[in-house]
Amino acid sequence: MSRIIALDVGSKRTGIAETDPLQIIASGLKTLETPLVIPFLVEYSQRETLETIVVGEPKRLHGEASQIEEFISKFILRLTEKLPLVKVVRVDERFTSKMAFQSLIDSGVKKSKRKDKGLVDEVSATLILQSYLTSIGR
Repeated sequence: MSRIIALDVGSKRTGIAETDPLQIIASGLKTLETPLVIPFLVEYSQRETLETIVVGEPKRLHGEASQIEEFISKFILRLTEKLPLVKVVRVDERFTSKMAFQSLIDSGVKKSKRKDKGLVDEVSATLILQSYLTSIGR
């Protein structure tokens, strides 16, 4: 089978998560500087069958688009130019950063490690991916 990737795109860093080949389990993969993400995904797609890329859609509390949405839209446009055969899906990512931080606390991750924003981005991407998997019945 193929894998699904999720991205928590930020202007500086992007958290990346992936499924197993059976698309059952969402796991954090890594965090990269955002300009490095598309080249990474192109290389990733050459060694793994990539079915879908789920991109977090940050919204404000009342549902309107957040400030970074224009940046993410341009990022998605470049992504679809490089990987035209891979489906891109958006998933509401409200509160994922707070949930990611709380899950690190609940998991017993030391305070010094929780300050690593890259780790929070990776966990956020994992939560976005898990939300997508749940929405499609996996």
